[in-house]
Amino acid sequence: MRKLLVIAFGALFAACTQNTAPTGVSAKFDSIKDSEIELRAFLQDMPKGGDLHNHLFGAVYAESWIKWAEADGMCLDKPNLSIRFPGENGCGNMPDVKTALAGNQDLRNDLIERFSLRDFVPYAGWSGHDQFFRTFGSMAALPSRFGDMVAETANLAGEQNILYLELMHTMELFETILPMVANAPMTGDAAKDYETLMSGKFGAALPDLVTRARRDIDTAMARKDELLGCGTDNAKPGCDVEVRFQNQPVRTLPLAAVYAHTIFGWELMAQDERFVGTNLVAPEDDFIALRDYDDHMEQLGYLYETLGPRNISLHAGELWLGLVHPDELRDHIHQAVHIARAKRIGHGSDIIFEAGYKDLLKYMADNKILVEINLTSSDAILGITGDKHPLKIYQAAGVPLSLSTDDEGVARIDLTHEYVRGVQEHNFSYAELKAMSYNALRYAFVDEQTKAELIKKLDEKFAEFEREF
Repeated sequence: MRKLLVIAFGALFAACTQNTAPTGVSAKFDSIKDSEIELRAFLQDMPKGGDLHNHLFGAVYAESWIKWAEADGMCLDKPNLSIRFPGENGCGNMPDVKTALAGNQDLRNDLIERFSLRDFVPYAGWSGHDQFFRTFGSMAALPSRFGDMVAETANLAGEQNILYLELMHTMELFETILPMVANAPMTGDAAKDYETLMSGKFGAALPDLVTRARRDIDTAMARKDELLGCGTDNAKPGCDVEVRFQNQPVRTLPLAAVYAHTIFGWELMAQDERFVGTNLVAPEDDFIALRDYDDHMEQLGYLYETLGPRNISLHAGELWLGLVHPDELRDHIHQAVHIARAKRIGHGSDIIFEAGYKDLLKYMADNKILVEINLTSSDAILGITGDKHPLKIYQAAGVPLSLSTDDEGVARIDLTHEYVRGVQEHNFSYAELKAMSYNALRYAFVDEQTKAELIKKLDEKFAEFEREF
C-alpha cells in the first residue's frame, strides 16, 4: 500500500509539474531571447502601445533629409556638411545639394554620418554627446516637408505594430517668437514676466500664431494621409497609428523666448486636441539650460496654476556624474515633478544623485509619474548602459516605465530595437515588456475616450498575437 501511495503521489507531482511548466507565448519568448534575430522578429510582431518620447526632427533618417534637399533645391555648406536654405540669390557660393551629391557617394556618406550616429566612435575631445547634439544644426528642410516627416515616422511605427505616437515638435519659435521677444526684460518672477510678454507684441500676436500653427498642422496631416494612402485600398501601416504632438520650447534660448513659446504651447493645447502636452528640449547640461532651470520650472508651475492644468512631460535628470558639477545633479527631477507639475519624466538618468531620492521615488510611484526610458540615447549621449542605468532602481520603487526611442533617425534605431535592448541588457521578461507596452497608452496624454479605444485595440492585438503560440 505504501509503495502504491508513493507511485500515486509521484505521478500526481509529475502531472502538476508538467501543467505548471511555461507554455504559450512566454515559453516561446524564453526559448528565443538569446537569439538576437529571432528575438527581433518576435518583438517586431509584438503589439506595442506607443512611443511617448519621440522628437520629430530626430526621428527622420538622414537619407530623407538628403532626398528632400535634393528635390527642393536646398544648398550644401560643404565645409560644415550642413544643408542650408537658399537666399535671394539662390545658393550663392554654395552648391545645391543635388549637384554636389551627383555621383559622389563619399560625400553622401559623410552627410549621413554628420546627420546621425552611424559608424560613430568617440574620440579624444569629441563624445557621443557632442556628435548627437551637433546633428540638429546640420539638418534642414522646407516647412512644406512637415507632413512628409510625420508620414515617415508614423509609417515606421505602423510597420512595428505601434498604435500611438506623441511627437515633440517646435512651431513658430525661430521664425516669429524668438525675434519678437529676444530682448524682452525678464525679472525671474514668473507672474511679472508673464505680464511683460502678454502686454507686448507677443501677446498681441498670440491669437494669430496659434491660428497659423493649427492651419500648418491641418496641412501636414493631410499631406501625411496623402503620402500614406490613408482611406484608400492601398493604405500603408502608418495610417493606423494615432498621432499627437507635444510643443517643445528650446531651453537654451533666452529666458523670454522659452517662456513665450511655452505660453504659445499652452494656448495651442487649449484650442487644438492634436497638441496634448509640452516639453523642454536641448541639452540639459548646457550653460543657459542650467542657469535658467529654476526659472523654467517656475514658469511652468505658474502657467499650470493660473491658466489651467496642461499635460507636462520634461527632460529632467538627463545628466550624469562628471558631465556637470555635482550640485546640478541634486534637484532637477524634484523640481520637474513638484514645481512644474510634470506627469512624465524623460530619461531621469541621475535619480540616485538627487537629494532625498528615496522620497522622490516614493512620490513618483504613489503619483504614477512615468519615466520614459531611452536606452540607446542614454548610452550614446551619457555613456549609461547595462547595470549603470537606473532602470532597476525605478522598477524596485514601483515607478511606472515605458520604452521609447528619443531620436530614432539620429540614433538609426526603432522602438523594436529598444525592446530587444531591454531584454539583452536588463533581462526583461515577456510580461514586463507587455506591461510597458500598455503603459505607453495608460500614460499617454491623449483624451480619455481615445485612450480607452486604443487600449481596447491593444487588447485585441495581444489576443491575436498570443493565439499564434
